[in-house]
Parts: sequence; C-alpha cells; structure tokens
Amino acid sequence: MATFADTSALYALLDRDEENHQAAAEGFASCRNDDLVTHNYVVVETTALTQARLGMRETRQFLDAVLAAVEVVWVTPELHANATAALLAAGTKGVSLVDRVSFAFMRQRGLRRAFAFDRDFRREGFALVP
Repeated sequence: MATFADTSALYALLDRDEENHQAAAEGFASCRNDDLVTHNYVVVETTALTQARLGMRETRQFLDAVLAAVEVVWVTPELHANATAALLAAGTKGVSLVDRVSFAFMRQRGLRRAFAFDRDFRREGFALVP
C-alpha cells in the first residue's frame, strides 16, 4: 500500500526540536515497508523550510537520504490547474496550494494514507500515519 509523504511529517523528521519529531521518526520507519510517494511541490516546500530553519546540513540530509526512500512524482499542468481551481473555489486562506495539489494527487492515485501531521488531510478523508 502506498503512502503519501507530506511536508509536515518530512520536516518533523529532520527537526529534532520539533514536537512531532519522535512520532515522525517512528512513522517514517513504519512506512518503509510501504511505498512512500510525494510530489515535487512538497520537495520544494520541505527544502525551503529546512534550509531557512535548520541549515544546509539538514537540507542535504533531506535531499540525499530521506528522499532516497520516497518516490517523487512531478506535478502535471492538469493537476496544478485542478488544484488551483479548487483553491480559488474554496475561497479561504486556510489550505495552501501545495495541500490542494496533495489532495488532488492522492485522489488521482487512489492513495488513502498520508504520512502527515497536517489535520487538513484528515478533514479531506485521508488516514494519517502515524
């Protein structure tokens, strides 16, 4: 069973001071038996957060070590357009474009589980790991 990897969990895995770090480490270990998958917008978002908050050592760890265990799929123009339309239709500032892309990506691939701490995934009907 494939599991979607979100920025909220990937970043928590890297930041030892993050309140969800231990749960992220355990969740990442448990997901290794599954296929972890994400999209390139999550890679960009996680890289930017890690570089700004933690520095280049952790950024390198993310790009070299963590992503080695994750399949990264590039967002298509159609997926981007659908997520943008959903963002604008929602008319709220609470859910980001990256999250909208993630939800559409998961539905498109039939993914039901997210390695994430972002409760918006649960509100969208997905199971959270851990």
